[in-house]
Amino acid sequence: MLKDNRSFPYPAMVALLVILLLVQVVVGVTCNNRQEQKREFRIGVIAPITGNIPEVGQSTIDAANLVAREINTAGGLDINGESWEVVLIAEDNQDRAEVTASAALKLINQQNVIAIIGPQASRNAIPASMVAERTKIPMISPWSTDPETTLNKKWVFRVAFVDSFQGKVMARFAHEELGAQKVAVLFDIASDYNRELAEFFKASFEDFGGEVVAFESYTTDAPDVTEQMLRIKESGAEVLFLPNYYKEVPEQVRVAREVGVEAKIIGSDSWCQIASADRAIVEGSFFSTHYAVDIADEKAQAFVTKYREAYGRDPDDVAALTYDAFGLLFEAVRLQGEVNPDAVRDGLAAIELYHGVTGTMEYKGTGDPVKSAVILQIKEGRFVFYSRAEP
Repeated sequence: MLKDNRSFPYPAMVALLVILLLVQVVVGVTCNNRQEQKREFRIGVIAPITGNIPEVGQSTIDAANLVAREINTAGGLDINGESWEVVLIAEDNQDRAEVTASAALKLINQQNVIAIIGPQASRNAIPASMVAERTKIPMISPWSTDPETTLNKKWVFRVAFVDSFQGKVMARFAHEELGAQKVAVLFDIASDYNRELAEFFKASFEDFGGEVVAFESYTTDAPDVTEQMLRIKESGAEVLFLPNYYKEVPEQVRVAREVGVEAKIIGSDSWCQIASADRAIVEGSFFSTHYAVDIADEKAQAFVTKYREAYGRDPDDVAALTYDAFGLLFEAVRLQGEVNPDAVRDGLAAIELYHGVTGTMEYKGTGDPVKSAVILQIKEGRFVFYSRAEP
């Protein structure tokens, strides 16, 4: 009888079967883990965490973290049956234009983000928008109101109204509500936001038949505005418009009152972060902004409640606008059913109407929404709703 050299000893065969079984189990577990693992939706966030306006940076990061936690705790963003984990990569632009451009490039080239939320201030949003447009990465600025941010750009969007509208709103308010025939303006000439809003206000007030009797400027490296305020006093202005950032306004108002300026004082959306300790000096003043906590609708109230629970304070306009920017971004990817820069851009461009916590935004073929503004008055240290201005 011939011997079969292919036969295995019984113990060796058992060992082989055990090994094969273990391999099948490991492969099965690995495949299941891959199926359950969420894909990453990488979003860049550019915020002034340090620098001249850190309160703006804090509100940005707080709102971004809030919305990311909401999505991820609920199991991720569902896109065509796939679960995507929202991953935030934040960069501090230090409220400096040159740092902002570098931050945008870092997020795009090194962090491979699909989209960017921010920057906030127009002086930073404009250089970032140029980078986004050149690299074809969608960008949504929540707070920037300068028209230049989105002008002639296909990859850049915003949540805020634009300064041409805001300037007209405050010019009409000064002329019709406050009854002013003569107004003065003091603005930072080196800042795109301050300068252009001042110019829009001036042009609109003159269109309404009023007279701009003083149009004074300063720069942040020369903050003493005593001489400018003396000229404003002599001009006989009935209203003084200060389209300047929240850290500068209280001192400017103090100087105005000290030299004898009796004009009513109004401002813009850059006032929303005026600290509680500084509000007494601007008591009774009015300013335009994007939403008001005390008239928020059901959707906005839900956001306010969640924000208060998370951080122990009311959300300011920056936080609310940032929350809406993420809402727009997620709406865009849901519309397209895929997550990549081209799809995000196409989805954003396809949105015609979006109802956010800062109100209803209507997009008409550009990155700029048509939306209402609200005017708040500072009363007893609080920002109180006064009126709404429709577009």
